[in-house]
Amino acid sequence: MPQFQVKDMTCKHCEATISNAIKELDSKANIAIDLATHSVSIESVQNEAVLEAAIHEAGFTPVLITA
Repeated sequence: MPQFQVKDMTCKHCEATISNAIKELDSKANIAIDLATHSVSIESVQNEAVLEAAIHEAGFTPVLITA
């Protein structure tokens, strides 16, 4: 499950915008967002690069967190 650090995600509106961008790609995606740590975890059929691009196109700066 890819996890991204999104430091410019600061509020519920940001959370909704990112969720909507991911859901447009994969309506069955499982998205876990933690505003306190600015992290987004996504379980999806889409690959990391596609998910990262969707978050970026929504106006944010995602950084893939590697294990």
